[in-house]
Amino acid sequence: MSLTLHFHPLASFCWKPLIAFYENDTPFTPVIVDLGDEQSRAAFLKVSPTGKMPALRDDARDRTVLESTIVIEYLAAYYPGPVELIPADIDLAIKVRQSDRFYDFYVQEPMQKIVGDRLRPQDKTDPFGVEQAREQLRNSYAIIEQEMRGKEMQGKTWAVGETFTMADCAASPALFYANKVEPFGDKFPTVKRYHDRLLERPTFARVIEEAQPYFKFFPYNNG
Repeated sequence: MSLTLHFHPLASFCWKPLIAFYENDTPFTPVIVDLGDEQSRAAFLKVSPTGKMPALRDDARDRTVLESTIVIEYLAAYYPGPVELIPADIDLAIKVRQSDRFYDFYVQEPMQKIVGDRLRPQDKTDPFGVEQAREQLRNSYAIIEQEMRGKEMQGKTWAVGETFTMADCAASPALFYANKVEPFGDKFPTVKRYHDRLLERPTFARVIEEAQPYFKFFPYNNG
């Protein structure tokens, strides 16, 4: 087994490639990183000098691949499976990549700003920045609501087209955690339906199940 994924089961950006691995039953060795443990941290920094997760090591090709989107791109290129997470059709592929970036930059990032503020010392919090992040999330929900409503009217289930893609790998953790810190409420019913469909996807359900022992460390909703 040449692929090793260095990750943490609670980290939202690590969920993206995990879903991709599970979608295609791609064999890999999981290595859970504990940045609070000196030995684990030192070992991980040799793989990823920035200390950012996830990191994929491919011994067969002597490559280290960083960043969640690039990991999925790498798997699609060198370890493809029956589920085409990045479409061969170039126009669809561009839409998938654009959607992936949207969920990372405009849902994941503001969500992480809100969560990160909870972990700051009492005198170092950023209430203004948190409110900006909440506003960004609400604006993103409105965009998703409009887009997904149009797709539902066309009988389409997923973020791009009719098949599950990298865009949905990105949307899954983004919406799951965002809903914890800035709930959809009744204003975004289509977003909630999409979120619920993602939860029913077996691969995403597996990722959540594996993260269960770590949810107590999530600084919202009593973990």
